Amino acid sequence: MMWTDKQRGIRVSKEELLCKSACGYYGNPAWQGLCSKCWREKARPAGAQRQDTRPRNDGTPLTFSKFEEKKSIEKGHRINTMKRLFWGSPSPPKRQESSESQTNALKAYQSLEPGDFTGFLKILRSPSSQRLQSRCTAFLNTVEAYHDLPVQKQSDLVQDFYQSFAEYFNSLPEAQVTQIMEHVEKLIMTRLHKWVFCHDSCDDEQKDLALQRRIRSLNWVTPQMLCVPFPDKKTAVTSDPFLPAITAIIEMDAKRAPQDKLACVSKCSQHVFEALSNSSSEPANADDFLSGLIYVVLKANPPRLHSNMQYVIRFGLPHSLMAGESGYYFTNLSCAVAFIDKLDGPALNLSPEEFESYMLNQRAPSGGIKRQQTTSDTKHLLEELQGRQEKLHQGMDSLNVQLQNWVQAVHSQLDEATAEFALVQKEVAAQAVLSNVFSSTSHDAPPQGDDKDQSVVVLADLHAGPKDTDC
Repeated sequence: MMWTDKQRGIRVSKEELLCKSACGYYGNPAWQGLCSKCWREKARPAGAQRQDTRPRNDGTPLTFSKFEEKKSIEKGHRINTMKRLFWGSPSPPKRQESSESQTNALKAYQSLEPGDFTGFLKILRSPSSQRLQSRCTAFLNTVEAYHDLPVQKQSDLVQDFYQSFAEYFNSLPEAQVTQIMEHVEKLIMTRLHKWVFCHDSCDDEQKDLALQRRIRSLNWVTPQMLCVPFPDKKTAVTSDPFLPAITAIIEMDAKRAPQDKLACVSKCSQHVFEALSNSSSEPANADDFLSGLIYVVLKANPPRLHSNMQYVIRFGLPHSLMAGESGYYFTNLSCAVAFIDKLDGPALNLSPEEFESYMLNQRAPSGGIKRQQTTSDTKHLLEELQGRQEKLHQGMDSLNVQLQNWVQAVHSQLDEATAEFALVQKEVAAQAVLSNVFSSTSHDAPPQGDDKDQSVVVLADLHAGPKDTDC
């Protein structure tokens, strides 16, 4: 891994991500730059040689031919052990399943939808898959019974089980076999997680604590030091654009199946790319991605990060780590952790003295870059709040004017209604008087002239309104 003092602070080439044996798959720092396949091919003979070169009981050292002979014998023992775990006997039973039963089982598995783990379990429990189910159960019971074995031997047993199980589906397309094996991995490792994760035979727990202390001591590192593109302060939101990525990488510890942990890594990486795309007008590249991923790991300080990565390496499906998006993202995560472990001043464009002063808490970025960033954020926030306050005052004034106009309109309508009501009352009273007059004259003599004049006077007085006279 290399770095520069220009815009791209961290740079990793494609060749550095690939396996050092030039097989074309992704390598990993945990495997000395090799892919899982090349690493196992390298590690197993080395382990056998260390075991076989010891003197025999009679004190005679092993010759090369004896060594090869013993190596072949132990390899045979290893294969027989695996077959016994998988088939329930030293060798597969000679009586094979009927071709019809096997064909029905393969058709059922072939019809599985991607990601349908529940459907996989239903097919596995069906009569046509009874043989496969019994082998899974036997393998799980055996591994649980021997959970005190070193974790590397448990890893070898699980990987050999994957290979043996996959051979049953050789007639299916590779994509479907991969899909089925992902379900098998989830089934097996969800149950074995409590036995093999952070195993007592390894020092994963101590390395977890050391990595957490290392990340905590680097809490002063800013995005600018890592050359991580950040949004323009005039258009930026108040929250960290990398917060979804931080949340995703923290969720990895809660998962039990290796593929689910890898899914968290992929989700985190996709959020990093989204944040980078929203933070800069330029498209995000691999260098920006690695810098952003390092920043996310430093900010998140994920729990048991080393143990989770080792768990995926030991018990995950090889193809998930050797190729594809998940392999690329996991390889970059491994590079990010390795970078953090070896982080020094030049990687952050700092002198050794400045780096040491930061590590000893004798200096803080708040006096420079971090303070400028905080000041700019605060100024932008105050300007935004001031604009909101002005809009609020304008809205209150407008609302007050509208309220006053409404009150005046209500009073005016009330006065008009009162006047109309008084007029109606007068008309009703006049009609009542006329009714009384006509009703009284209809039973007496015909009305005289004085009576008519009196009626006219009454009507005139009613229409004229009240007078200021004594009754």
